[in-house]
Amino acid sequence: MPILPFEPDCYPDDLIDQEESLDSPWWLLYTKSRQEKAVVRKLRDAGVPHYAPMVKQRFRSPAGRMRESFVPLFSTYVFLRGDDQARYEAICTGSVLKASEIVQVPDLIEDLQQIRSLIVMGVPLTIESQLQPGEHVRVKNGTFAGYEGTVIRRENETRLLVFVRFMEQGVSVKLEDCQLEKID
Repeated sequence: MPILPFEPDCYPDDLIDQEESLDSPWWLLYTKSRQEKAVVRKLRDAGVPHYAPMVKQRFRSPAGRMRESFVPLFSTYVFLRGDDQARYEAICTGSVLKASEIVQVPDLIEDLQQIRSLIVMGVPLTIESQLQPGEHVRVKNGTFAGYEGTVIRRENETRLLVFVRFMEQGVSVKLEDCQLEKID
């Protein structure tokens, strides 16, 4: 039994399949941490078209019971379809930090259709990042926000290496790829 019941992650339900979705502006909303569902609820109440893919996550409670929860597939991100007024309404929710316009809308729609298809199939999904070992990055959020370092990989986990150059030594900390942004 889920801790919280599933809430619609797409409004309207056929948003991605609508013809007008190809010709409309789209925005990528970057939300405050763990505020995706709050943004989605407010957008749905306002009638603003959006999509924030949710997936079922199973875990064992400390008492040993199996629990289910519905979590965002893309942590801190919501896709919004609409004009500047829709973007303004999203920002006015108080939970959106940034809205970036999506230029390649047909590519986005195709990708979202494939992702939705995979979610419907119920196959296990894992977020993958294009950060490569050796890239210089900055931590976007969390306890280490603002730290800069180099990406390293050890035993299938992403680690941020903070290096003291003149000593040629450093320390690393495990982070999720979604917390990092590449620095050019």
